[in-house]
Amino acid sequence: MSGPAPDSPATQPIAAARFDLTLSENPFPPLPSVLEAVDEALRQANRYPEFLPHRLPALIADRLALTPEQVVVGSGATGVAMQIMQTVSGPGRTMVMATPTFDGYPIMAATVGLETVAVPLDSSGGQRLDEMTRVVDERTALIAVCRPHNPTGTVVPIAELKTFLFGVPRHIPVILDEAYVEFLSGPESVDVGELIRHYPNLIVLRTFSKAYGLAGLRIGYAFGAAELMARIRRRQLPFGIPDHAVAAVRACYAAPAELAARIAAITAEREWLRTALRRRGIAVPDSRANFLYLPGRDVHSTLADVGIAAKGYPDGSARIAVGDPSADAAVARAFAGRTATVLTMCCAGRPDRSYSNGFRRH
Repeated sequence: MSGPAPDSPATQPIAAARFDLTLSENPFPPLPSVLEAVDEALRQANRYPEFLPHRLPALIADRLALTPEQVVVGSGATGVAMQIMQTVSGPGRTMVMATPTFDGYPIMAATVGLETVAVPLDSSGGQRLDEMTRVVDERTALIAVCRPHNPTGTVVPIAELKTFLFGVPRHIPVILDEAYVEFLSGPESVDVGELIRHYPNLIVLRTFSKAYGLAGLRIGYAFGAAELMARIRRRQLPFGIPDHAVAAVRACYAAPAELAARIAAITAEREWLRTALRRRGIAVPDSRANFLYLPGRDVHSTLADVGIAAKGYPDGSARIAVGDPSADAAVARAFAGRTATVLTMCCAGRPDRSYSNGFRRH
């Protein structure tokens, strides 16, 4: 995988930022009850955790009405994704994904020796699942679909997702990355339990880093057919899941009202900022996550000029975390002088088998 171009936003130094919106972080600290539970668990930090995790998979499985054998846990969704890639990697094997996407995917794919086959987004920032199906061949070892998508926040319609899964050969695992699933409304939510019963090659990937605000605790998980999960579990790191992760997840599950209130606050801020930016001529996609994607050749540099650090892309676009009212207001002010000229997305194009990106590693 080649590095970013010398003049891409990824290589430009950013002065100490007044607001750092580079990562899709929750602006709120962990819930008070979660902090209390973690603090109590840390009093036993002199003791080793389980050699291989059993309590956390069982806790998550009970929540999802699954068996513990259907759940794999790891160091954030990124850690679990790495386990999945290690399971399927091999000489000449490929991974199909959208571009741009979660920047960890191409980095980890390169680490385990998977060549990436990247399919550009459509003009609205959506994943082109039909094109992703067409590039699948005998070398394809893995496919990743984000719902909501990172970095645009767009959501693949349920019917389109089911059609896509039906068309993928059953021997090829498919990651359905639901890192931001808690931000979806009811009608947009898909019955993943039904999907994994119908598609034994489907792996649903989730995290406690986003809506729950536990990015620093690194708690991620995946679930699917027990046979496929058993293959992935063989890559489990011994002593890799601390006891405080179990305490944190149990406390999170016990506080649904508080979680809903925080999601509502972030969503309200997101919609306010998206409306403000579109009035300034920036064609911001309709996001269903805790971030917004701002297309445009000078968007990233405009933000940097006023002390706002954002995740930059080679074409000058940017992705920003939302939810902090002060930061959101600062972003809106940064583009206050814009006219109503509508900018277009710069993502559509032909599949790229080399996947050279300009993402910064965080």
